[in-house]
Amino acid sequence: VYALDNAIGLDIEGMGKSQYTVSKPKLVKEHTDAPNYKLAAFDDAYNQVIVKNRNGVNVEFRAYNSGVAYRFFTTSTKKEWKVLGEVAEFNFADDPTAYMPYSTNEKNPKAMAFQATYDVAPLSKTKEMEAFLPATMDCGKAKVTILETNVEGYPGMFLLPGGDRYKKVERQGKPMHGLRADFAPYPKTFDYNPWRQQKYVRETESFIAKGRGNRTFPWRVLVITHDDTEMPLNTLAHQLAAPSRIKGDTSWIRPGKVAWDWWNDWGIKGVDFKAGINQQTYKYYIDFAAKNRLEYIILDEGWYDPKSGDMLTVIPELDLPALVKYGQERNVGIILWTVFNVLDRQLDEACQKYAAMGIKGFKVDFMDRYDQEATDMIYRIAGRCAQSRLLLDYHGIFAPQGITRTWPNVINFEAVFGMEEVKWTERETVRIDGRSVNQPGKDMPRYDVTFPYIRGMVGPVDFTPGGMRNATKADFQPIYNNPMTMGTRCHQLACYIIHESPLTMLADNPTAYMREQECTSFIASLPTVYDEMRCLSGKLGEYIVIARRQADNWYIGAQTNWTARTLSINLSFLPYGTYEVTTFTDGPNAGKDASDYQKKVTRLQVSPSQAPTLPLTLASGGGTAISLRKTN
Repeated sequence: VYALDNAIGLDIEGMGKSQYTVSKPKLVKEHTDAPNYKLAAFDDAYNQVIVKNRNGVNVEFRAYNSGVAYRFFTTSTKKEWKVLGEVAEFNFADDPTAYMPYSTNEKNPKAMAFQATYDVAPLSKTKEMEAFLPATMDCGKAKVTILETNVEGYPGMFLLPGGDRYKKVERQGKPMHGLRADFAPYPKTFDYNPWRQQKYVRETESFIAKGRGNRTFPWRVLVITHDDTEMPLNTLAHQLAAPSRIKGDTSWIRPGKVAWDWWNDWGIKGVDFKAGINQQTYKYYIDFAAKNRLEYIILDEGWYDPKSGDMLTVIPELDLPALVKYGQERNVGIILWTVFNVLDRQLDEACQKYAAMGIKGFKVDFMDRYDQEATDMIYRIAGRCAQSRLLLDYHGIFAPQGITRTWPNVINFEAVFGMEEVKWTERETVRIDGRSVNQPGKDMPRYDVTFPYIRGMVGPVDFTPGGMRNATKADFQPIYNNPMTMGTRCHQLACYIIHESPLTMLADNPTAYMREQECTSFIASLPTVYDEMRCLSGKLGEYIVIARRQADNWYIGAQTNWTARTLSINLSFLPYGTYEVTTFTDGPNAGKDASDYQKKVTRLQVSPSQAPTLPLTLASGGGTAISLRKTN
């Protein structure tokens, strides 16, 4: 199939000759309920065309106001089949600016944690390296974001520069540059990392997918936005995913906040015991969570011996049933870390044992692959854990791609260059305008105002925010045991509003939070799931202002890159009434000491005769976090 110089195709072994018929366009209106999503519910419509093929390999096209999508599906196929390859080309006139998240593994590009900043360059200068989705092309008048969704029982899509034939194509006298899809082959043999017994692919087959009978294949989606503020609000990845497979009561899927141990390296102090992976330390985390009404704690790597690959045997330093009971008495649940293939190998036993014990879910880590067996595994784990009413937080993995709708017990997803990266981001010296400048090797504040526009389209992010040791660009240093953050305190607070994150971490240690109780209380007061979301202002890579509503209350978060800026936000969207406004803003000295902030509590009257505006002053790497609670 060729359309506007872009080829698509699905090569199934033994497929016969093509003979197509095209249906008449059909208008379809749909309503989507979306619990634990960035919108509680939404309506949309699309025009649909179906291309049917005599050989049983068909294509469905949909055109929405916000983008276009297509997927292959098969009919009249009862036997086993193999997909030898898939063609998907994305060719653009002129030379748009490409935002590409490249693989971080040069030797084996398809094996990675899917955590990379965006390389920003003309499309003609894209690297000969796999990039993962989503990726955005800035075409001037509009931006086009390439993503996929409903990726089940099939490998995920990577992008490579287009072939020479398409680099040289001219359309209406204009040069074209392009990208083409690439897919991980089906695994043939495996080996294991001895440290965590993490499974990895050694040899691969000559095909990319296999199966039996008729099926639909993943959606390929082009999101088209004319203003950057439209990007974080796009819902196509969610609404094109398969509906929830959890029948009946879902009240056990409980969003919330988590006191987390790993980022702060179990770094509590001022106690009469040695902090670490032991009973006293986790009781301390539970007490902190209970005091601040946090719903969970996580026991990260180390509660079982990772070298053993046996998550059914707890280390002797922990009495896990007693710890669960201690948490239950204080209304704090426990989530356990594990490795994907370790959980998958012991799936029935682990679900039965830990659900009966009172464990609330698993944080599952180190997939680092995107082949068909990997996608099979995440759906299999999600389905089995749902039977035992266990939550899942997926880490070291590709972006959500629809599973958070299909299995809503998958309550959060990493696939983001998150806060853990600052623990090892070294400083480097670069030449800027002819002079040497020493700066952090990764620009986190810029990334923080880039990924909500791109990665934020496809689902929730477990960014793990909340660092209380905050540093300016000049002061930042990588420190593993007592990590600091790039940017201001209020930049960190704003994460809890800007990010879609139904299960969100408090990444720093309880000692630090108790020392900064004013900020901690504010974080604890914020919802993790909202009814409505708006992007009030923003520009990709520069700044973002997000407003979210839960019931009658609104919350606003703003962040900037390393450029200080002043903004004016129109609040005419607020319903009439009186609001108690709590504002955390960068302090007057935040440019020198990034932990400097100011808190103010005021009242705001919104009436038909008055459309208030909100001035925001953001320091370098700064932010603002605001709650507006309706009082009448």
